[in-house]
Amino acid sequence: MRVMLLGATGLVGGHALPLLLADPRCSAVIAPSRRPLPEQHAQLHNPVLAFDALPDAPDWARVDAVICALGSTIAQAGSREAFHRIDHDYPLAFARLALAQGAQAFALNSAAGANPRSSIFYSRVKGELERDLRALGFPSLTLVRPGLIGGERQQVRRGERFALQVLGVLGPLLPRAWRINPAPVIARALVEAALAPQPGEHVVASKGLVD
Repeated sequence: MRVMLLGATGLVGGHALPLLLADPRCSAVIAPSRRPLPEQHAQLHNPVLAFDALPDAPDWARVDAVICALGSTIAQAGSREAFHRIDHDYPLAFARLALAQGAQAFALNSAAGANPRSSIFYSRVKGELERDLRALGFPSLTLVRPGLIGGERQQVRRGERFALQVLGVLGPLLPRAWRINPAPVIARALVEAALAPQPGEHVVASKGLVD
């Protein structure tokens, strides 16, 4: 299978990439990015693009499945508008591109609480993306909804780091749905959804993303 991986430089995408490259079911990984990836591999193709101006029907977009691990924060993006563009518009544009080229499955790293009617902006944007992906009609759509993601990011998110420290101490005492969701576990769920897609829509909740 040929798999498109969005967000290969991020925390979850960075764990998904080696899993895909090591899996015999995956013949090629197409990882579009705005800057060249440091990794080199015979099965890795890295189109360097302006995400605001995607080509109409490039050969590299002929994939069987898409994994989307693109994501930011309002602070990192710089504004609500920029956050919406990164977390909604870009994933949706790649989804349309891949679907038009024959992709059959889409696996999204979304978020617990995703809801297009949420009063919380972050949750609302995630919910809007889920809704709009659903409307595209992928034969297989998997929505992975982690809570707090555990792992070392290249960019520090101070509030997230504090929450991880607290939950790390309290973890054994908490219900599974409230525990930290390790990035490698999330990545495995996304990779399996892409390489062994099941018909219809499937949701992987945070309680299913615990070691």
